[in-house]
Amino acid sequence: MNTASVNAPSTNPQRTVLVTGGGRGIGAATAWLCAQRGWAVAVNYAHGAAAAQAMVARIRAAGGTALALQADVADEAQVLAMFATLDRELPPLGALVNNAGVVDVQARVEAMSVQRLQRMFAINVFGSFVCAREAVKRLSTNHGGRGGAIVNLSSAAARLGAPGQYVDYAAAKGAIDVFTLGLAKEVALEGIRVNAVRPGIIDTEIHASGGTPDRAQQMAPLVPMQRAGSAEEVAQAIVWLLSDESSYTTGAVIDVTGGR
Repeated sequence: MNTASVNAPSTNPQRTVLVTGGGRGIGAATAWLCAQRGWAVAVNYAHGAAAAQAMVARIRAAGGTALALQADVADEAQVLAMFATLDRELPPLGALVNNAGVVDVQARVEAMSVQRLQRMFAINVFGSFVCAREAVKRLSTNHGGRGGAIVNLSSAAARLGAPGQYVDYAAAKGAIDVFTLGLAKEVALEGIRVNAVRPGIIDTEIHASGGTPDRAQQMAPLVPMQRAGSAEEVAQAIVWLLSDESSYTTGAVIDVTGGR
């Protein structure tokens, strides 16, 4: 990522975007690009405090507004506390990026425990629902809000199934696709646009958390473009969906997959 000033013009200069899992990978790239576009940025993290604080410091050093907010999105009480802090300490919410997510070690379905499945869906699905619920309460014109945008992070795995590796992750992201479509229609007349981005093989730290840190390089030959994508390339799509440039786009699921 470059180190340009964050004082670029924005259509929402006095509004906040909440990026869950905003300290690393796609979340960090999105947080930085949002700051460059003039958003105040709430950088959520569950455990990586140092990375989140480093992103906040970077945004502030470039003249932007940012705050790190700790919350495990799988814990409703922590999510409610996070939104309450955002309400007190930052400009009004204008957008949500549901980026926080996990994978697990590669396994076949026959080897998956209920505990693994519960963790997978609690973070990747329930967390996105609860964060979106709280965002809608603040953005919807039905609740006195000014409208806004929600972008959910899906995955190409939702189309491909991830057999022998992450069928549970693929299923969770399939739920995100359907959630995106339903919520988009539900709030379309309330000033809120809801879309999703489906990354493909992206070179981020998430692969290491699943036990295969070099997975992006291993999988690159399967991509028509013959390379892994970058977090910044995904962030560009997310930030476009947050912007007024996509004002007639809702209920869309955009692949950023190199053609895979």
